[in-house]
Amino acid sequence: MKTETARETASGRFFSPAIDPSGFPRYTLTMRKSIIEAARGIIPADVLFVNGRVLNVFTGEVMETSVAVKDGVITGFGDYTEGKVVVDLRGRYLLPGFIDAHIHIESTMLTPEGFAEVAVTHGTTTTVSDPHEVVNVKGMSGYMYMVESSRGLPVDIRYTVPSCVPATDMETSGASFGVADIKAAFDYNPLAPALSEMMNYPGVVNADPDTLAKLYAAERAGKLMDGHCPSLTGRDLNAYAAAGISSEHECTTAAEALEKAGKGFMVFVREGSTEKNLEAIIPAINPVNAGRFCLVNDDRHAADLVSEGGMDAILRKAVSLGLDPVTAVRMATVNPAAHYGFRGKGAIAPGYSADLAVVDDLVSFKVCAVYKDGVLAAKDGACLARVERHGADEMRESVLIPAGLAEALSLKGMPDNARIKVIEVIPDQIITRKLVVGANETGPEHDVLRAAVIERHKGTGNAGLGFVKGFGLKSGAIASTVAHDSHNLVVVGVDVSDMVFAARRLAELGGGMVVVSGGRVLAELALPVAGLMSDRPPPEVAEKYIELDRAAAGLGCTLESPFMTMSFIALPVIPELRLTDLGLVDVVEFRQVELWDTSTRMTA
Repeated sequence: MKTETARETASGRFFSPAIDPSGFPRYTLTMRKSIIEAARGIIPADVLFVNGRVLNVFTGEVMETSVAVKDGVITGFGDYTEGKVVVDLRGRYLLPGFIDAHIHIESTMLTPEGFAEVAVTHGTTTTVSDPHEVVNVKGMSGYMYMVESSRGLPVDIRYTVPSCVPATDMETSGASFGVADIKAAFDYNPLAPALSEMMNYPGVVNADPDTLAKLYAAERAGKLMDGHCPSLTGRDLNAYAAAGISSEHECTTAAEALEKAGKGFMVFVREGSTEKNLEAIIPAINPVNAGRFCLVNDDRHAADLVSEGGMDAILRKAVSLGLDPVTAVRMATVNPAAHYGFRGKGAIAPGYSADLAVVDDLVSFKVCAVYKDGVLAAKDGACLARVERHGADEMRESVLIPAGLAEALSLKGMPDNARIKVIEVIPDQIITRKLVVGANETGPEHDVLRAAVIERHKGTGNAGLGFVKGFGLKSGAIASTVAHDSHNLVVVGVDVSDMVFAARRLAELGGGMVVVSGGRVLAELALPVAGLMSDRPPPEVAEKYIELDRAAAGLGCTLESPFMTMSFIALPVIPELRLTDLGLVDVVEFRQVELWDTSTRMTA
């Protein structure tokens, strides 16, 4: 019998036994016989965990017991003593591997391979990932790239099928994804658990035929439908739920979360790099309703993922805010597994996959080791699994910007007495406020800066112009090809010349993020994979992202995550005011509006 403590290694990539459409491993009769015999103690386990504290998410107990694993499956816990490999946990806690119920991998700026390398070191073993970012850029080829790049990784990545590409008709995306594409994607990827977040909630509430056809396609495929309906309430929320939508991740208050949970939604409590809703929603969670909540990242950039973690970071913060640790773990394991019907995931129990996280305690949630299908995948912050990278040539060369950009950004024709509609960003949130200011109240001294969204997919020459408040830049410009959800090129700056320079630099990089001033690049991060992701090592991507934030702060930027914040000013489905390549969008009225007017009435 071999006891492993300090040094253990993983063997190759992770190929679970054949998977049926429900996502449950389909074992041979011989394998199942061995699992049963190991459960009875007739044959030794492959791996035996001893001297640990095992959290039972079904009962809430913390059990001091051994856990036996055979052929990647937990055979039981109890008085087992025989294992080919014995892992001494030395009093640490053994938890189910974490399940992130809603994340956009593209928002980490890492390819699926890079994401998995980092996420597994922080205890995540399964995600439900919405790839609508890359699908907005590359369509079905983007969806297929994400699925194929995720095979054999130390994290099970279950991709939903995008529902809103483009999100609205008030922007230009690189691709469209209609009902026929949705059906084809479900056929191509039978493990898809759901239709991705239905952002077009007005289309649902008003029974738009095309929107309902998308929902029907998901129902016919036997899939769930994820939601996205910020601030929706009352009868409109009833209508959204009655359409069959089953989850919601846009709650920003406890009252909103309670109403939505009470109407049958699984509420995904989001704590990402920019969207931080955990503190506001925790007061809504109690022992009776806790089964209706999950913890999710949604959007978390590489620097936060590398330095702070993913699901472990959210668990740590949730407990620090007063949430019961067992409840918190349930919201990151068994709750999402139950919601999506992931049989054999989310718990430590006989017959469940041996996806396990070893943590020091239920306060810090410091992850010491992670096992995927019973194989050691990560230890002490290092990924031990061999991760092979897939080619991404078809995802490159996605940035086309027009000539004459300076003229397109010049705001010609704005009268001196104009009143300008301004997008005011709110720190740590993705909602914005609509302000109206006089033309003489713009510029860095008023923290009202120029913004533009430039179409980058088809070379149309479209450039939507606007103003934003809340960035704090005193000079220069920042720009990015990450601009939800159509991912055109977005730029915020003090003067047009730096804005044009920043845009042209991104075209040279093939996409990415850049900080410039005085015609000079201060920091940049190339994202050549669809203009969204880097195939460089995660620590390198994280460091370059940190350099971007530092460079922006050096120009006076006061936002903690300026690039994440900037990426959302182009999202025309989140209130109140947004900017696309076709112009300014009033999301409350759900229509395009003029940037300025000359009427007599002033508002603020």
